[in-house]
Amino acid sequence: MDAIRIKGGVPLKGTVRISGAKNAALPILCATLLSDGASKLRNVPKLRDIDTTAALLRFLGRDVSVDAPEVHVAAGSTVRPEAPYELVKQMRASVLVLGPLVARFGRAKVSLPGGCQIGARPIDQHLKGLEAMGCTIRLERGYVIAEGPNGGGRLKGAEVVFDLPTVTGTENLMMAAALAKGRTTLVNCAREPEVEELGRILNKMGAEVDGAGTDVMHIRGSDRGELAPFDHAIIPDRIEAGTYMVAAAATMGDVTLEGAELRDLEVLVVKMRQAGVEIASEGMNVRVRRTGPLKPVNVTTSPHPGFPTDMQAQFLMLMCLAKGESVISETIFENRFMHVPELQRMGATVALRGNTAVVQGVDKLYGASVMATDLRASASLVIAGLVTEEETEVRRVYHLDRGYERIEDKLGRLGATVQRVKNAEA
Repeated sequence: MDAIRIKGGVPLKGTVRISGAKNAALPILCATLLSDGASKLRNVPKLRDIDTTAALLRFLGRDVSVDAPEVHVAAGSTVRPEAPYELVKQMRASVLVLGPLVARFGRAKVSLPGGCQIGARPIDQHLKGLEAMGCTIRLERGYVIAEGPNGGGRLKGAEVVFDLPTVTGTENLMMAAALAKGRTTLVNCAREPEVEELGRILNKMGAEVDGAGTDVMHIRGSDRGELAPFDHAIIPDRIEAGTYMVAAAATMGDVTLEGAELRDLEVLVVKMRQAGVEIASEGMNVRVRRTGPLKPVNVTTSPHPGFPTDMQAQFLMLMCLAKGESVISETIFENRFMHVPELQRMGATVALRGNTAVVQGVDKLYGASVMATDLRASASLVIAGLVTEEETEVRRVYHLDRGYERIEDKLGRLGATVQRVKNAEA
């Protein structure tokens, strides 16, 4: 497996271009199942998860061409509404084919999902919503088997109240409702920018989506049996932007982010400014720099527009350098502090108490060989490596490749000494 080797201690300086949002691209790629036309996505990041989704769509019978930053998807000669374990286990977002498949073809067989090991992420809210829309659902040998009304008929509009906001659950039911008969109302929806982006796509395709990005959404399905193809440029990746913001701050750098959207990162920006980091919009760009000591800041993750759980690991790492005590509480996933033992090996002082981490800032961190456990944990360890004046090796960076496009190249252009090592564990 590959590793990332870092010789840190140098402030990051320069300009980095923010890639398109992975978490927007994945559901939009799945939405192409609602159309038999040729769709084009632009500003798509070159990532492992994109390739995994393309492979899944090909298995389902789509013709997919990936030439990042563009992906072209069109109908193939056959339809196979089944997503096998071998593909779904690699990425939890694969479950997003469930809604469009049963809406478009009346049936679907989808393996229960995999992905990062950051805790239980059940799909009960997805299934509850599909049942309300007339689906018959059964679980069989690790697969969800869904069938439309009367043995594969058209779904019907319904009111669905989520027990808690769920991003993929909201997106799956949005796509299912886009071809359902009548109007569907979704209550207590996820409000992430990526959900709002999917709403834009479905409207382009001919569905009527009102309220995407709010907690109540109304969707009137198309009566044509399928939706139209589309041409769309993906929004910037707010989590990639946030990660480079933290990296700039941690190294006392001065970095300009091209294409970042501060409005999608408001809570992170507030917390970083409280910590003493300067953040300013400069036209279409964002400039991040730090010239003084870091102040401790408390953070509690919560669904959007709260502090994003996908920035918790990176921000916790930043607080390891603050002058004082910070308290980081994780309310979304119950197993998302797996990066802490690795940071402790680098000299961080962090005490775990259930879903809370108490961080005592230290004067410096030390290089070490550390193990990545999930996507965002990987990013936090890379940032830690950038801070130390010694060599750090982050192993199992296949996690990192799921969410960060060419991270070693981008960091290198900012002055970091970062090298990818092939087959490091061998």
